[in-house]
Amino acid sequence: MAILSPQQQPQIHRFPQFKYVDGVRWLPPLSAFTRFAVIALFDSDFDSSSIEIHSLTQNPLDIAPHSTWVSPSRVSSLKTSQLHQNPLVFASTYTGSLHVLSVEPMEASLDSELSVPEKMLHDGPISCVDVMDSGGECLTVSEDGRVNLVSVGESGLNYRRIFDSNGLVSYNAVKWASPTEFVTGGCGFSLQWWDQRKPGGAVSQFKADWASGIVHCIDIHPSRKHTCLAGGSFGTVFAWDLRSQQQPIILSGLEGTKTSNPSPCESEVWEVHYDPYIKSGNLGGMSSTQILPAMICSEDGILTSIEQGKEPVELLAEPCAINGFDIDRQHPSEVICNLEWESVAILSRS
Repeated sequence: MAILSPQQQPQIHRFPQFKYVDGVRWLPPLSAFTRFAVIALFDSDFDSSSIEIHSLTQNPLDIAPHSTWVSPSRVSSLKTSQLHQNPLVFASTYTGSLHVLSVEPMEASLDSELSVPEKMLHDGPISCVDVMDSGGECLTVSEDGRVNLVSVGESGLNYRRIFDSNGLVSYNAVKWASPTEFVTGGCGFSLQWWDQRKPGGAVSQFKADWASGIVHCIDIHPSRKHTCLAGGSFGTVFAWDLRSQQQPIILSGLEGTKTSNPSPCESEVWEVHYDPYIKSGNLGGMSSTQILPAMICSEDGILTSIEQGKEPVELLAEPCAINGFDIDRQHPSEVICNLEWESVAILSRS
């Protein structure tokens, strides 16, 4: 793995929370002068969960709680979005409920809540949620094999079931590709492409033939919806191009297989995102089949930049798992991570 020079090393700031950190997300900007992060926390001493908005201050960088909402159950998936210029926080739970929190723009406070109670969407924990860029529609998936669409309306939340496998197939990850299309992932390194204009099931499917494992995370670049990036078991990261159905592009693979690539980690890849901060060295002449640079985090405590045909670059190495991260869309040099050992880390790349 490539190591950055001291001049290129990101500045790393760690902030102990003294509670388990279940998720972190940047909040869409409320103004040009303020920045906020959303943190999902679990207090094992009191068996209580909460979602907090933290304000960021500079020189020196610090974060402080600004607003808190108490969750009825532990948060399983966390996303932020914006609807009509108002930031929204979407949180699913291990008991199967979904909560949409509105953020008051002037005070940056968690102002109101809409929710779908447990057992209405899924029979157990919600594995993953994803929110459309417009902020109005949310997908939920679970190991029970259900795929649901939840819409934010003027009178509350509306929801409908897109598909139910009756437990024959489980889903661990989901990602919007367009206003009508999305991708799910699950066991067997499988991916499914869905089109709401063609109801009844997935319109295309991929299942790896090199190993058995689970897809934990998915990302799709807004300018290349035909290419799906997935991360999962054994440090595996691969891209599925719909135009070449069963020919995945391996970015981080299993040692000893014909598809193996240098792998920055050997354990579960918990999150993957395309990295807008890294500019490919041949961007002008880049083919549409070339996979854009990405970032991953893993169970063995690695946060790494990966790029097709290049050696991975280590950004952060922790003695504990890095369970998730988020890249700030407005400031892509800034990355926030949630660490297994009850801490939040913020990386500033220059």
